Amino acid sequence: MWWDALLDPFRGKTVTIPPMDGAFRPNTQLETAETFTEAAHPEALLVHEGRLLVASGIELLAFPLEGGVPTTLRRFETVISALAAFADGGLAIALVSGEIRFLGGRFDGRILTEVAGRRIHAPTALATAGEGILYVADGSARFAADDWQSDLMAKGASGAVLRLDLVEGEGRIIADGLAWPAGLLVEPDRSVIVSEASRHRLLRITGDGRTKPQPVLSNLPGYPARLTRATGGGAWLALMAPRNRLIELVLTETAYREDMMATVPRDLWIAPQMSSGNSFLEPLQCGGVVTMGVRKPWAPGRSYGLIARLDDHLRPVSSLHSRADGRRHGIRDMAEIGGVLFAASRGGNVVLEIETGAA
Repeated sequence: MWWDALLDPFRGKTVTIPPMDGAFRPNTQLETAETFTEAAHPEALLVHEGRLLVASGIELLAFPLEGGVPTTLRRFETVISALAAFADGGLAIALVSGEIRFLGGRFDGRILTEVAGRRIHAPTALATAGEGILYVADGSARFAADDWQSDLMAKGASGAVLRLDLVEGEGRIIADGLAWPAGLLVEPDRSVIVSEASRHRLLRITGDGRTKPQPVLSNLPGYPARLTRATGGGAWLALMAPRNRLIELVLTETAYREDMMATVPRDLWIAPQMSSGNSFLEPLQCGGVVTMGVRKPWAPGRSYGLIARLDDHLRPVSSLHSRADGRRHGIRDMAEIGGVLFAASRGGNVVLEIETGAA
């Protein structure tokens, strides 16, 4: 109600987050999963022509699915932030610099830097549909694709979803004013599901952007990243970091938050991270460390490993976890084929291999 804003200075605000319960009941399935390969900061995965493509820093690596020595498909000048494939086998590769490069297929050699007059600043996710249709999630007009924490702490909402017809050369902004769109999933009816990380929810937008985005899953216990289609229906959703009450409180304190951002190294902010436990200067330690330096699995943390299985209506039905005492944190992307789910743990520097029957 309108009077809440008047009463809040006198009664204070209650900081609440949804519990890890129901479909999100904690387990150790990510922590105990098989390691497919080690990789430095794996950011994006894609099953392509019988291989698993892994974006690891500036390198695009190709791994045989049955195991074996990987090959380097391409090395770029800046870090790779997202991948997608067209039906003809061509690849779209987003870079932290804001460029989208095309490799192979009909559009080989093209470089994309803007759509409908909007310069691409933070390409966080790509998706394709039909022949030559490319959707781009542009996380922020201010911060780069690898600087989500700064956009979150600045309470940014300058993200957009862009649609480009590469055949006709027509582009359109189909949604804007988003708080870090981080994942895209094209539905059979050509609507697009968008994970809006900083508002911890999923939105549905029409493929032409002519209707207002509609929430389909809200108040998630973490910050959602990419989505991928699941075998047998539904989808997999990566949640790249957990929500906790201290971070939610800091987000309400403007002066404290701005001073923290100006004076404290980013890795030590009271903010979600892809990994934690790397420095004795990190916040949130008192809730997690007991004698002999053992971290409690139920401790509040800045990092966590979490993948949710969604049904055909995008409702959570189960989940896979690496808890606060684990190391397979910061899940950013997934790819499933042949009953196996591959998951990129940016915090753990590994790509995991999970039998989907376990979920």
